[in-house]
Amino acid sequence: MMQITCPHCGPRAQSEFIYERTVDSVVPLDAAPEQAMATLFARTNPRGVDEEIWRHTYGCRAWLIMTRHRVTNEISATRAVGPEALP
Repeated sequence: MMQITCPHCGPRAQSEFIYERTVDSVVPLDAAPEQAMATLFARTNPRGVDEEIWRHTYGCRAWLIMTRHRVTNEISATRAVGPEALP
């Protein structure tokens, strides 16, 4: 079982968290429809390291950004979501 370090609660079991999406799939509010469609539906699905948005649903309920390797599931970083966290 994967252990995820919540920035607020510390290390917890993956079963306490819910995966939301990758950070690169967040569409800016002022995006043109063509840009929004490309962001949502024409993204690459790379093997390797990616940034993902997760929620500590069965804990503090905070959102976090996790840097995780998609093949090995190795987690290299987690950080709280804030104004500076998303591009």
